[in-house]
Amino acid sequence: MLLLVVQVSLTGCAGADIISLERLWAPWRVEYVTGQKPAGCVFCHKLTADDDGPNHVLYRAQHNAILLNTYPYNSGHLMVVPYAHVASLVELPQEARAEMMELTAIATRALEKAFHCDGLNVGMNIGEAAGAGISEHVHLHIVPRWKGDTNFMSTLAGTRIVPQSLDDSFDLLVPAIHDALEEDAAKS
Repeated sequence: MLLLVVQVSLTGCAGADIISLERLWAPWRVEYVTGQKPAGCVFCHKLTADDDGPNHVLYRAQHNAILLNTYPYNSGHLMVVPYAHVASLVELPQEARAEMMELTAIATRALEKAFHCDGLNVGMNIGEAAGAGISEHVHLHIVPRWKGDTNFMSTLAGTRIVPQSLDDSFDLLVPAIHDALEEDAAKS
């Protein structure tokens, strides 16, 4: 995977920079930009597909699954997504809500083990006004965080650098999820 940052400055007549523009080259994104988008809900598509690897489905439980976020905020950004296609947490059956929290605990343990993160953000954006990118299918985000993970690119350029591919994150997290499940079962 190639990542190339090029800085271009235009200089005014007094020699001062009048425009500074950075370009972040991410050639792997062309498939998304030019490719055909699946019809319907992206979560339902991933959850009903036969092949978990390419869909980055890490674990399937009875009511929910743990997935990698396709457009992560950080490496290891996970989501707990219910199989039920509903827009709100209150629309889920109680069993699905309870399992969602149990899987959140499993995912938290797996991220701490596999990524050695300093902290985690756990949350939901319910509804478009709250920032939900996919508002028609409720889901819970678990984002690993490290001290100093907000750098100049995020602060000044509004650009997030995610240093690990989804496939590498998937390969790292599958055994960590299973270890966390075993640890949880041993406590029961």
